[in-house]
Amino acid sequence: MVPSEPLKVPGPEGFRADLMSCPPDLLDLTWDQLRTLIVVSDAGTALAAAKLLGREQSSVQKQLDILNRNFQVLTGELLVVKQGRGKDFLFTPTGQEVVERARATFADWLQGIAGSRRRLGSTLTVGTTEFTLGFLGRVWERVAPQLMEREVELKVVHVRTRDFWNRLDSNQVDLLCGGLAAEAADERVAPDYDFQEWHREGLALLTNLPVRELAARTISAERLRTLPLVIPSHGVITDFVERWYGPDFRSRLKIAAEIDDIYYGLALLRSRMTYGCMVCARSIGEAAVDGRLPTSEEFRLIDFADDFSPTLQLISGVFARKGEREMYDGSHPLNVLWDAFRDEAASGRPLPL
Repeated sequence: MVPSEPLKVPGPEGFRADLMSCPPDLLDLTWDQLRTLIVVSDAGTALAAAKLLGREQSSVQKQLDILNRNFQVLTGELLVVKQGRGKDFLFTPTGQEVVERARATFADWLQGIAGSRRRLGSTLTVGTTEFTLGFLGRVWERVAPQLMEREVELKVVHVRTRDFWNRLDSNQVDLLCGGLAAEAADERVAPDYDFQEWHREGLALLTNLPVRELAARTISAERLRTLPLVIPSHGVITDFVERWYGPDFRSRLKIAAEIDDIYYGLALLRSRMTYGCMVCARSIGEAAVDGRLPTSEEFRLIDFADDFSPTLQLISGVFARKGEREMYDGSHPLNVLWDAFRDEAASGRPLPL
């Protein structure tokens, strides 16, 4: 029996030869054409893609025709096929593969470019929740002249609590401003990240229920089960409730309404279409009662008793990837902004809402 020869993998020389002999139709591909193909794949039609790209439909169709012509020469198969007026394009197997390769290529390049800009300190992306944006604005005032003189570009993105760690871990943001539910005795709140604490507080109930129906000034864990509640469908408040009542808390509590936004919850109570208690951070409840948020004269604030287990607090602060700041010197924008957060937190000024 003659032993089989080992598999030969083309070396750099082989790749170089292939690169030098690339078909002209492949070399004629442009980033713009590939981007258009991805958008058409997402939007379905040339007209819908043109609206997203801010172009004429004829321009999008021309790019698709060029791509079809080139890939028919390269592979023997079109990328997309028309199915009739108003119908989505049919992507062939080759078309689907090209779209996925193009997505991966764009993602890789964009991430690499963002990484280079971040390393060189030319851009800084900060993610904030709705109620930490004001704190970022106050901190930015401290460093804006210095960073603007260096032409550092600040990008601010809205991040919901449920997307926190994914945004940071995937390098979509450099810093995250927000809060999480943690046990009051915890000394290391976020051990997997660099964390700088600003503020700690508990939760409260904002209610439009008449005093005759709810006269208590504090609510026990058992009494909370009996009240009609308005709570977010996701996020840090939900984390509190789940840790108190378990993952099936919706079957253990009286949920009058689930909301995606604090302002919708305020509007719901203000409209009196729902009578109940909205679970919120105490500072948010105080702002609503004091008239610093859209409110009603009938709103009242009720505290939680001390029998909830575990004892949790909403701990707000700024998060960064573990050890990343140590890779840069003190003049890097990431460290400049981090230090400004520290100084603002030490100032003792209340969190803005």
